[in-house]
Amino acid sequence: MAEPESTVINTNVKQKDPSTALVIAVTTRAIFNLEEEHKLYLEKGKEEYTRHQQANQDKPLPPGTAFAFIQAVQYVNKKILESNPAERDLFDILVLSNNSPESGVRIINSAKHYGLEISKFCFVSDEDSTQYLKSHGVKLFLSADRTDVCNALQRGVSAALVFQQEVQAPSTPLRVVFDGDAVLFSDETDQIFQEQGLEGAVQYERAMEAIPIGEGPLKAFAMHLGKMRKKFGQEKSPIRTYLVTARSGRDMGIRAIKTLREWGLPIDEAFFMDGAPKGPILAQIQPHIFFDDGLHNIQGAQNVGVPSAWVP
Repeated sequence: MAEPESTVINTNVKQKDPSTALVIAVTTRAIFNLEEEHKLYLEKGKEEYTRHQQANQDKPLPPGTAFAFIQAVQYVNKKILESNPAERDLFDILVLSNNSPESGVRIINSAKHYGLEISKFCFVSDEDSTQYLKSHGVKLFLSADRTDVCNALQRGVSAALVFQQEVQAPSTPLRVVFDGDAVLFSDETDQIFQEQGLEGAVQYERAMEAIPIGEGPLKAFAMHLGKMRKKFGQEKSPIRTYLVTARSGRDMGIRAIKTLREWGLPIDEAFFMDGAPKGPILAQIQPHIFFDDGLHNIQGAQNVGVPSAWVP
């Protein structure tokens, strides 16, 4: 596998071991708000875009949707190293960009301006930059491009589509909310629901109660997060995880809980919404990121200012 054409190592940041770290790759449009620049790129082309980025290379870009999440992840690293300076099981952030290194100077300067601990900046000219994810050991990929996300999921990498929105940076600790079916779990029950309706889905869940639900696209990422979470006691943990699912607790919650237990995945709080809107509960939790496969749930989260990522 070829390396990206240009990988800039950030020497100001401690480099992590990708075999033990939880590597998160974010695109520039996920971490910074580049909507105006992206519009310029689409309307005027690459040369004009590059000229603009070079002319503004010392002007920091405004934060994007995944910005608060990356800051919170940095806080977790700090807490882990405080309790064990030799710990290698840390978050590692790399930025994947279709910019050329010349127009990417602004990206690097913006990261430095905000004190973001990004270990590598990979500038890739290939159409499909997701081919480099596996070679970097990436466990989660966040992008503002749907094709990128679909390609990453096909390559077996946990991935989600970030929509640009104004985000209020919540305070620490890191709070991550997962939807259940088709995100943490497989979509097997969803498919039964589509074919046989609610009654069929409930009967299926009761019959399958003792058998764990299949794995969803974000299971691997959630498991690694859970492993880091277990380094701390419940009270002191800098990581909090939540399950907010459309399932009803009474009819379809037992199998979900048993599955999480079987996986050994620690979830701090679980909310079984029974089809009710998720926005109000998300507004209460104030997560740094919310993963869901339903666009109506993503819209509801955005309406209450919650940074959300869609798992197509």
